[in-house]
Parts: sequence; structure tokens; C-alpha cells
Amino acid sequence: MREYYEFLGVNENATDEEITARYTELKAKYGEDRWLDGEAGNEAARNLTKLETAYREIIAERKEQKTNTDGQNSFEEIAALLKEDKISEAQAKLDDFNERGAEWHYLQAVVFYKKNWTNDSKKQLEIAMQMDPDNVKYRNAYGKINAKNDYEKQTAREQTQNPYANHQEPIDDGQMGGNACSNCISCCYTYLCVDCLFSLCCGCR
Repeated sequence: MREYYEFLGVNENATDEEITARYTELKAKYGEDRWLDGEAGNEAARNLTKLETAYREIIAERKEQKTNTDGQNSFEEIAALLKEDKISEAQAKLDDFNERGAEWHYLQAVVFYKKNWTNDSKKQLEIAMQMDPDNVKYRNAYGKINAKNDYEKQTAREQTQNPYANHQEPIDDGQMGGNACSNCISCCYTYLCVDCLFSLCCGCR
């Protein structure tokens, strides 16, 4: 969230009125500059899009903070519940949100992933990336979950082509650095990457 404040050029302790005033000022500037020729106009158009995202996310977070009676950021509270695998409680709190920004969709993706609803998780990540295309956390999560899906598809194809592969006697070629455990290692690594990603990056930006 800090990068949004930096983009607007305001302090995180700024009032809502100050943030809105700065947003209005920048919107007018970028709105005028986007008609400039060449790269200057293109850059202004990109900044206008970033401005809308930054302002929307800041206001949405502030609204949720005001409704949280214990003083904890609502997203952080949900992330903490997810780390404890309290999925139902996390979902209930997500359902209470009126404003659903990029971070909301990311956390919803985590909920779906923990329920093994991979496709639904991907869709939520795609929405989060559309709303905040510069967010590295969302892109990394999307890449990891795709890697997991690709591995599962490859494994399914191999089993279809050779349904008796898993029943073959293992070859003791450990001295040769063989691959008796290579598939196991690959599988574990793939799942570990995704699990670590969703468990460690649940915290807010």
C-alpha cells in the first residue's frame, strides 16, 4: 500500500481530504497531458490508470480500517486467519467487505486455493492483477499456481500414456545419480513453492 501513497506524493498519515485533493490535482494534470504527442502522452495515460488504482485502493483500505474495532487492518486480520487455516472465518470477513479491491481478490484467491479450488483461485488472481497490474506479489502467485497446474496436467498425461508406470519395480540406480525419486522431488518442489507462496505472502503489501 505504501507505493500507492508514494505515487500520489502524500504521507500515509495524510487525511482523506488531503488525499482526495491530491488525487483531483493529479487527475487533472494527467488528463490534460495524455493528449500530448508521442511517449509523453502515453506515459500520462499510464499514470492516469495508476492514479485511479492507487486512489481506489487507498480509500478502500481506509474504509475497512475505520470499521475494524480492534485497530488491526482488516486485510492483516484475514491473512492471520488464513495462516491458521481458519478458512470459514476468513471467508466470512471477506464477505463483509463492501469495497472489493485488488487485495480483497488476492485474499479470496488464497481462500479458494486452500479449498483446492484452483481454477477459482486463478480467476481471483487475474482480477487482482487487472486491478493492480504492477503488483509483484499477485504476479508471482499467479505464476506459481500455473506451474502447479502444468505439473498436474503433465503427470495426468504420463499416467494416461503409461497406466502401469506407477506399478513398475524401482531400479536401484542411486550410485549413478539416477532418477528413481526425480518425479517425487519435482512434485514436492512444485507444491512446496505454491504452498510457501500462499502462506508467506498473505500479509498486506
